[in-house]
Amino acid sequence: MLSEEKLVISPLSYIRGRSLVKIFFIVDEAQHLTPHEVKTFITRAGEGTKVVFTGDIFQIDHLYLDSLSNGLSHLIEKMQGQKLYAHITLEKGVQMNNNRPVVGITMGDPVGIGPEVVCLALNHPEVYDVARPLVIGDVQVLETAKLITKSPSLIATVNSPGAASFKPGCIDVLNSSNLDPEKLVWGQPTKATGQAMEHYINTAIDMALNGDIAAIVTCPINKTALNLAGSRFHGHTELLADRTETTEYAMMMAGDRLRVVLVTIHISLKQVPQMLSIENVMSTIETTDYSLKERFGLERPKIAVAGLNPHSGESGMFGDEEARIIEPAVSFSKKNGIDVSGPYPPDTVFVNAMNGQFDAVVCMYHDQGLIPFKMVHFSDGVNTTLGLPIIRTSVDHGTAYDIAGTGVADPGSLVQAIRLAASQATCQIETSRGPA
Repeated sequence: MLSEEKLVISPLSYIRGRSLVKIFFIVDEAQHLTPHEVKTFITRAGEGTKVVFTGDIFQIDHLYLDSLSNGLSHLIEKMQGQKLYAHITLEKGVQMNNNRPVVGITMGDPVGIGPEVVCLALNHPEVYDVARPLVIGDVQVLETAKLITKSPSLIATVNSPGAASFKPGCIDVLNSSNLDPEKLVWGQPTKATGQAMEHYINTAIDMALNGDIAAIVTCPINKTALNLAGSRFHGHTELLADRTETTEYAMMMAGDRLRVVLVTIHISLKQVPQMLSIENVMSTIETTDYSLKERFGLERPKIAVAGLNPHSGESGMFGDEEARIIEPAVSFSKKNGIDVSGPYPPDTVFVNAMNGQFDAVVCMYHDQGLIPFKMVHFSDGVNTTLGLPIIRTSVDHGTAYDIAGTGVADPGSLVQAIRLAASQATCQIETSRGPA
């Protein structure tokens, strides 16, 4: 049609000073026009010309327009009752591939690298192949980050997932704060930025619990900022567990080559032996097994358990935690039908897992799991919380205040976090349906 000139695409400037006769004119995304620009179209319509304006007045990416002041709203208001005018409102739009899960992305700390990695990650068209990303954050901060990162994408404000376009080249944002970028300093959190980032998380949790989004992806936050905001939580996991009333949960670091799950997380090394018990090791194994089946689609996952001590205790020479705690936990878990083995020496078990012998390794403490994991997945690792009734993944890095505002942040981890969240959501839906 284009080659035969049955369909012609022209810029707005083309019609200025012209009279359009016997033309069927379609103006798409008309909510981005000013009232004056809409008048330009209408006053150029000649005999036999029809003009159709399409758009969504709640999806605005124009800095100086909103749902009331844009040209499409102006047209609707002024033309009501005219014989040559008709107005149709579609209650529900049809999106391309609606089977893609809606993934809510919390922007994280407004003065960290979260806004920048959001803009950079959503420049990747492949993200939209697997998910419908909806950013929960601050539009003005994201506009600033867009300039810094030189992102070509438009930023559109929406009031619900149903109003979003979910198309590459347009970042759909549920505006959840109204910070003034001119009053913010990159790398310097305030009470206002702390309150904003906690609000993004709470909004996402509410939406996930209500079924408005299928999964949550969180960008990094800062404990100091949470404290400035007066929060009683120290991080994402504690907040998510409290809001979802979850008592048994575990932190998994996931990548294409290695998955590790932690029994203990943010405690000192000297506290680890006294914090281990048969019960919490078993709980971590069971949570890992259930999650690998439910959200990773593994019918019979193989789980390895790392020992605590060098050489896994060497028959008690270097410690008895393996014999007293870890071995009984593994034995009881096997009796419960879980394909689990160990404890294995920590210096070899991760190599075996990366070679495909195991689907995940249960680790006794933070650095035991994260050092080998980050050696392999430093730029594309993903943090996911197991045991929650909602799906949550996160980037595997912090707020990086030292490079915030420079545009050099790597979006690789966020891209993978979105992909994993979408994969888990799709898998959970298919698992719940059962065999065909």
